[in-house]
Amino acid sequence: MAAMLCALQFLTVIPVPARRPCTAAELGRGVAYFPLVGALLGVVLAAAAAVLQGRLPGGVRAALILGLWVALTGALHLDGFLDACDGLFGGSTPGERLRIMRDERAGAYAVAGGTLLLLTKHAALSGIPDPVPALVLAPMVARWTMALAIFLFPYARREGLGRSLKDHVRPREAWTATAWAVALAGLLAVLSPVPPGDMLVATLVGLAAGGILVRVALRRLPGLTGDLYGAVTEVVETAVLVGFCL
Repeated sequence: MAAMLCALQFLTVIPVPARRPCTAAELGRGVAYFPLVGALLGVVLAAAAAVLQGRLPGGVRAALILGLWVALTGALHLDGFLDACDGLFGGSTPGERLRIMRDERAGAYAVAGGTLLLLTKHAALSGIPDPVPALVLAPMVARWTMALAIFLFPYARREGLGRSLKDHVRPREAWTATAWAVALAGLLAVLSPVPPGDMLVATLVGLAAGGILVRVALRRLPGLTGDLYGAVTEVVETAVLVGFCL
């Protein structure tokens, strides 16, 4: 329970009982519950979409949902995506790219990447007739992908929050996260009016996009970073929404 609450506290701003600083070991164990946290986040977003359905134009509804999405995560993953854009495309050497990622200032690549990301999310949400299933699946699949990225790939820095996560994630956490993802996706497939095949396509599009980002990052850096974990989450979320549009 402590590990699950730490995961919820780390990934969202949703209030948790007895909020307190979590140890590195608790955060590492909490990686097993990342997909569950993503699904809980998705349920909140889906509830908001259901309330707004038919009451506002699709574009306005999508903008409000997107704003809620960013607010509930404290812009944690979006901030990582912006830093990753600057670092991956603004430096000429691995060391320079890592240094740029730690710079709090946003450069041209961050502004352009963040704008395109949010525009794509907004357009996708506006184009999905019933966004409720997509809003549950996208954050869940994205946080499952992040859990796998933490476990499977090397970390680029010797210190930092991402380093603590990486050092305390074992195969058990990765397998547990996968079990949660499969179980939650299966439950959603049963409850959702969307055909399971369409949901599978959206999931595969998301996983492919996350894999491409990791491949690009590993060609430019000796490993992943905390910013790249956030970037993977944002890219997979966006790709799953686009997959629903397909």
